[in-house]
This record gives sequence, structure tokens and C-alpha cells, in this order.
Amino acid sequence: MLAASARAWNRGDLDAFMSDYYPGERTSYVTSRGLIHDPARIRERYAPRFAPGGVHDSLSFENVEVDPLAPDVLHVIAWYVLSRGDSTVARGPTSLVMLRHDGRLRIVHDHSG
Repeated sequence: MLAASARAWNRGDLDAFMSDYYPGERTSYVTSRGLIHDPARIRERYAPRFAPGGVHDSLSFENVEVDPLAPDVLHVIAWYVLSRGDSTVARGPTSLVMLRHDGRLRIVHDHSG
């Protein structure tokens, strides 16, 4: 799922990238600037990067660890890496809680400081 998410990001497909989030206000995104609820609001945060002229770095994930918490519930810890050419412009931890919804895993809680 993370590899597919990174591919969507890298090809500039915000709709596909956002489809990895669980629908509804239950979904949360914790950043260094605060807490956001609802994928529509999370999308607003990402949209400027995908707009014409926006800075859109290449996304990848490293050191992915998966911890099954319950049937259809996973906790995933990884490092996200944003690159521009041969340079890393941002790197940090991400902690995701994923639920199986409509036959696929989706992010319900995203902690990407």
C-alpha cells in the first residue's frame, strides 16, 4: 500500500494518493503544526504541492515496520523521504494506523511530524 501511495504521489495523482485515507471525519492527521480531521481537510494541506507550479518532491518510504493490532487493523512505522533530484529535502518518521475498508487498507490515523 505504501509503495502504491508513493507511486501516486510521484506521478502527481492527488486523487489516488488521497484514496489511501479512510473516508470520514474519524480520520486524523497529526503534524508539527497541529491536528487535522477528515480527508477533505488533509487534501487541502497537500493540494498546493500538486497545483501547477507547486513544489512536488519525490516520495519514498524506508525502514517499514508492520505490527498487526487486530484483524483488519495495522500499525505501520516508517521513514518518509522527500527527494529532489539526488538530494533529500525532507526525511522523518511516520506512524500510521490502517484499517481494512472496502477490501483494502486505508489510513485512519497519520502521524507524520
